[in-house]
Amino acid sequence: MRVVAVSDTHAPRRWKSCPPRVASVAEGADLILHAGDVCVPSVLDELTAFAPVHVVLGNNDGPEVAEWGAPETLELTLDGLRVAMIHDSGQKTGRTARMRRRFPDADLVVFGHSHIPLDETGDGLRIFNPGSPTDKRRQPHGTVGVLEISSGELVSARIVEVT
Repeated sequence: MRVVAVSDTHAPRRWKSCPPRVASVAEGADLILHAGDVCVPSVLDELTAFAPVHVVLGNNDGPEVAEWGAPETLELTLDGLRVAMIHDSGQKTGRTARMRRRFPDADLVVFGHSHIPLDETGDGLRIFNPGSPTDKRRQPHGTVGVLEISSGELVSARIVEVT
């Protein structure tokens, strides 16, 4: 299963429409996870042209994104892998332990908020932040993530530069 992870698109200020390099990564995805700060649901509508979308609320998301179907947290099983999503995982110090407590059954937690791509393992948990494709802040590139999942295993997790 090929899953594209996206976060912090911040439309319409940063995302006017789906950037071509994001579209090229999303082509052929089985599923898209958006870790919040969508800002307007039209982003989610665009992404559903590529694959089904699951999304969580970010601190900049309003009632329209919630009405689209975004809860504050989400837990799902993807090809046997237990995945949790949250927008803000809190401060860097103690993050894996905190996410383990928050999602005791998860194998992987996908989050956003910082705009800083991250793939880390600790406390028996893998955490993954795809960064932002449109608001790179102090990062050298805008990014998304690609997760390859098979039979309950996270086969690979890649950060892909899109700017």
